[in-house]
Amino acid sequence: MPELPPPRPAVTRRIPIAIGAVVIGALIGFAGVYGIGGLKRNATGDAACRGAVELAHKIAPLAHGEVAALSMATSPLRLPDLAFEDADGKPKKLSDWRGRTVLVNLWATWCVPCRKEMPALEGLQTRLGGPNFEVVAINIDTRDPQKPKNFLKEAQLTRLGYFSDEKAKVFQDLKAVGRALGMPTSVLIDGQGCEIATIAGPADWDSDDAVKLITAAMNPVAAGL
Repeated sequence: MPELPPPRPAVTRRIPIAIGAVVIGALIGFAGVYGIGGLKRNATGDAACRGAVELAHKIAPLAHGEVAALSMATSPLRLPDLAFEDADGKPKKLSDWRGRTVLVNLWATWCVPCRKEMPALEGLQTRLGGPNFEVVAINIDTRDPQKPKNFLKEAQLTRLGYFSDEKAKVFQDLKAVGRALGMPTSVLIDGQGCEIATIAGPADWDSDDAVKLITAAMNPVAAGL
């Protein structure tokens, strides 16, 4: 999990009425957002993202083999407009990739599965990267900004663009919509910034299974779907 600031010390004064009001309010808010039964996907979501759900349904049969762990979108969800920086320290937002299919990946050098997954992401970018698709791998190391750059250099991963968020807010933003539970996390989105599929954990993105699924996501008609 990402490094987070330590929690604030608990207030020791006893104020039963105030505490009761806070607890009741929290329960009402939780029920209103997630439903009594626990965390659930938004049943209505962004109407503009319904096409992404239909696309997810079409390509779902391709989520097998090396990408069998993908969870296909079942309700419309537009991702938060994640904010981060490029290799030159210039601000970037996820909306900068509007019109392109994107695989957003969150990684960190302290995450062993992340490091093992990076060559596969490099391979995917090499095979499919272009005007219609890009792997946007965002590093969330909160210390020593040179460390992830050195890792990519030593591993000779040169095809991936370098993006970073030293505050790890991108993780919290995805967590807030239920799309980041651990590391690595990857979300496949369409040109409108809508979720097509999500995976918690690594995948062999350079595999034929992954390439076939993402190619179909980019152009379902050409894929015969």
